[in-house]
Amino acid sequence: MTHDSRRFLRPEEISRIARPEVRARQIVEGFLSGLHRSPYYGQSVEFLQHREYVPGDDIRRVDWKVWSKTDRYYVKLYQEDTNLRTTLLVDASESMQFGSGPMTRYEYGCTLAAALAYLLLRQQDAVGLITFDHDIRARVPARSKQNHLYAILAALDAQQPARKTDLYGVLRQVAEEQAQRGMIVIVSDLFVDRDGLFRGLRLLRHRGHDV
Repeated sequence: MTHDSRRFLRPEEISRIARPEVRARQIVEGFLSGLHRSPYYGQSVEFLQHREYVPGDDIRRVDWKVWSKTDRYYVKLYQEDTNLRTTLLVDASESMQFGSGPMTRYEYGCTLAAALAYLLLRQQDAVGLITFDHDIRARVPARSKQNHLYAILAALDAQQPARKTDLYGVLRQVAEEQAQRGMIVIVSDLFVDRDGLFRGLRLLRHRGHDV
């Protein structure tokens, strides 16, 4: 991690985001142990491990034999229980180079994206990154390994805000290419065509993504 990219990982931003639970509002294919539930499980799948019960878990998955020995509730996880897949879309258009304080909008957006990536990777989520202006500029595939944060920070640091924004075109491309449902986080000043923005959001929602 370079000195420049490290500046995006500000402790105050991490603590600010860490307070609320980072979770999708609907059931998605991705499953974060303890936070997200996958709709794909059954009797024929392969047992993977146990996890402590949390409110909202299916009571049918409680392992009562473990409870009788430990007096604690654990649920069974199966091979189809996988991590949540999150894609961070960071606006790198020309309007993001401005700001009213010591940081530009792009720097603040990178700080927010870096903090979210750090928290999600700590929760063993898969996190990816897309930077964009009128088109996709850089792409980092979603991974769940802790050292994947370095690739995300390096990609953010390599960009300089420039050119106009076509958020609808970018969201349409993401909707067409992201076959697996997951969570999409858009980091932008939203100096865009609002009709195009809403059309793009509807496309993502139609494909099953949580935005």
